[in-house]
Amino acid sequence: MQKTKRNKVITEKVDITKEYTIVDAVKILKENSSVNFVESLDCAMRLGVDPRHADQMIRGTVSLPNGTGKDVKVLVIAKDAKAKEALDAGADFAGMDEYLEKIKDGWADVDVIIATPDTMADLGKLGRMLGPKGLMPNPKSGTVTMDVANAVKEVKAGKIEFRVEKAGIVHSSLGKLNFDTDKLTENVEAFIKILMKMRPSSVKGQYVKSVFLSSTMGPGLKISKEELAI
Repeated sequence: MQKTKRNKVITEKVDITKEYTIVDAVKILKENSSVNFVESLDCAMRLGVDPRHADQMIRGTVSLPNGTGKDVKVLVIAKDAKAKEALDAGADFAGMDEYLEKIKDGWADVDVIIATPDTMADLGKLGRMLGPKGLMPNPKSGTVTMDVANAVKEVKAGKIEFRVEKAGIVHSSLGKLNFDTDKLTENVEAFIKILMKMRPSSVKGQYVKSVFLSSTMGPGLKISKEELAI
């Protein structure tokens, strides 16, 4: 009942049929947050792509200028000196055989896994377990690299990975609602810019169908098309 009452109050204050600028949408979501935890700001972009075609599988990374506000747990699969290098750079966990065994046993208490190329033959055997959880390292996202120190620092600073879902939607959390409005706006703009640049040449019709901003428990607000020419 409490949730229904809260949603009713929000609906009375917010016109979800309107289109908003990014700044106004962020302000409205911040002003109408009434839960007892800090909500995340989420962005969902519906693209005119067909992910079944390899050239339309949108996938990449973006370094959010103001970070995610989340303490990201990082595991680095690496040997000896590279494992130490990762730990020195701020990785939460680093090593080889010990962590491969833990993953086999079902452990996955991390947000990102980074691996050196020489470990991928062994780590690749766990793809069925890691893939569905979005944890499998990938060279395209910079999570398969010999420069583990830089990769760890980038992830900790706010580098996030995204990929298009079957329905053509790319969804990501872009910070916490207790961030300043301008910082959240910068994060959203950085995310949209990257997606706009990734338009496949094979897409002939409308590329961006819609963009919505929402909070964890709040309404979805549609962003005006004028804002997409960032």
